[in-house]
Amino acid sequence: MNVIVVGCGRVGAQLAYRLVQRGHQVTVVDQAATAFDNLPPDFHGRTVEGDVLSQGVLHRAGIERVEGLAAVTNADSLNAVVAHLARTTYGVANVVVRNYDPRWQSLQEAFGLQVVSSSTWAAQRLEELLYGSEIRTVFSAGNGEVEIYELEIPTTWEGHTLQELLFEAQCLPVALTRAGQAVLPAYDTLLKECDVVHASATLEGIQTVHRRLYPQKED
Repeated sequence: MNVIVVGCGRVGAQLAYRLVQRGHQVTVVDQAATAFDNLPPDFHGRTVEGDVLSQGVLHRAGIERVEGLAAVTNADSLNAVVAHLARTTYGVANVVVRNYDPRWQSLQEAFGLQVVSSSTWAAQRLEELLYGSEIRTVFSAGNGEVEIYELEIPTTWEGHTLQELLFEAQCLPVALTRAGQAVLPAYDTLLKECDVVHASATLEGIQTVHRRLYPQKED
C-alpha cells in the first residue's frame, strides 16, 4: 500500500515507522524539517518538507498515486481540511484523521471522515479501569463509544437468565463460553458460575451490568 502520513510528531512518526516495517510505501509530510528527527534511524520511507496545503507539496508527496492518507498533526482544522481535500479532489480511497482536541471532533466528523480521538478514547478507557477489574475490555469500536467486554458470572447469578442480566441495558450478547466451549447465547440461556460472557455495550450499559453483577461494589 502507498500511504501519505501528514504530520511527523510522535504519533505520525510511529505510524509511518509501523507501516514501513510492514512493507508499505510511506511518505511523511511536515512543514518543519526538524520534525523528521522523530523518525527512527532505520526508517526507509520518503520525507517531504513543506506546507501540506500547497498543491506542489502534495504533488511531491505523490498524492495522485496513494491508496491511503493519515492526517495526524496537532492542528485539528488542518487535519480536517487536508483529509477532505485528499478525498474529494484527489480521490484517495482511505483517509483517516487524528483528533487532537475533542472540542473539534464534531467538525471533523461533519466532513464524513474516519476520526481517531486518542484523548476521548484514553479518557473512557481510564474511567473503565477505575470502576474495577471484574469486567475487561477486549475490543473497542470507533473511539470507544461501543466496546466488547468480557465478564465472568459470579455465584450469585447462577440460575438467572441472560435476559435478566442485560434487561434494559445498552448491552447485547456476543458469546457465552462454558467449560471452554463458546456458543451464541439466547436471552433465555441460564447462567452458571464461571461462565464467561462477551457483550457489546456502551459505557453506560456496561456500568448497569456491573452494578447488577456486583452490587456490593456500589456500597
